[in-house]
Amino acid sequence: MEYNLLIVDDISENIQVLGHALAKEHYSVSFATDGHQALDMIAESAFDLILLDIMMPVMDGYEVCRRLKAMPAKSEIPVIFLTARTESVDIVKGFEVGAVDYVTKPFNAHELLARVRTHLELTRARKMIDRRNRQLARQNTELETINTELKRALERIKTLEGILPICSYCNKIRDEAGNWKQLESYISSHSEAEFSHGICPACIQRHHPDLAID
Repeated sequence: MEYNLLIVDDISENIQVLGHALAKEHYSVSFATDGHQALDMIAESAFDLILLDIMMPVMDGYEVCRRLKAMPAKSEIPVIFLTARTESVDIVKGFEVGAVDYVTKPFNAHELLARVRTHLELTRARKMIDRRNRQLARQNTELETINTELKRALERIKTLEGILPICSYCNKIRDEAGNWKQLESYISSHSEAEFSHGICPACIQRHHPDLAID
């Protein structure tokens, strides 16, 4: 699977070092040199992870991350801060605005790649879980539809179990609308039963005595 990464840093040497290390791992790498450019690129393209420098002129990394997390379609993109600051207050601030991790400058290539790989795999796993949850939601909707149809079928069956007005002479049944129907017609319209015709022993004896078997 190919991952698309964005490097945001105002120092070209840092971009070159990072880009070279990531390209060796066969990641697709783009770069921006300021916060405004980065946000424009994020809005227009799909990135799997962003490496974001904190100290940049005009708009620092904290503000870029805040604005990114306010973009509904992009807020789930993981952000790893790049920083020369190691004070806990700066690190905590990075997590508070939405970063998932940080890498200190100067970069250690092995540490950087390990952190990038970890967060890409976490994102991939989360997407798989989300996809599975959506599938389960669709299945639940289908089951609800089936249950609704079953309830309707049971109601139709219950109709047959109630007291039905039936003519004493022709055996027609009066339906819910007040119409008189042949017995087989009524049952067919209220169930999935099918009819085949035959002659019972009593009728054979009455109407065809010559065919009756003693």
